[in-house]
Amino acid sequence: MFWNFVATVFAGLGAAGIAMGIRTLTMKRAPRWIIPVAGGLGMLAFLVFREYTWFDEKRAELAEGMIIVSQEEKQVPWRPWSYLVPQVMAFTVLDTKQIKPNQDNRDVLEFYLYRFEQSYTDTVNYQHHLLNCATQELVPLDDDKTPVVSELRTLKDDDRLFIAACF
Repeated sequence: MFWNFVATVFAGLGAAGIAMGIRTLTMKRAPRWIIPVAGGLGMLAFLVFREYTWFDEKRAELAEGMIIVSQEEKQVPWRPWSYLVPQVMAFTVLDTKQIKPNQDNRDVLEFYLYRFEQSYTDTVNYQHHLLNCATQELVPLDDDKTPVVSELRTLKDDDRLFIAACF
């Protein structure tokens, strides 16, 4: 986060420097306000660029065997550009190398799902899950490895999680 702040400041300084060059080339005929406006637009452009490249950077950092099973695109009023091109704000990953079949029933798989969220500081949450490949039922487990039946959901045939885990 600190380096993003430093990079944002330098993007603003660079854009303001370009505006100063424009003022010099025009023999100061360009208005003075162009310098702070260019600095602000430079910082804003860099922040928008970072928001849109976050998902690609995180995806490139994933280890081998990790598959993205869902992603959330959001459109928010305080980011009006997100209405033109929605940005990925969160995604869920399945580590296929850590899938363990249940000893009692081979149709039941045990694994962790990792959820990455873009915010001021990037966050990663994980939760233990059970998936019954025969019935396509997914249920999270609590800290004691007890199924939380109230959060049970049935996956569709074309669900990326179901396909990645069961096939």
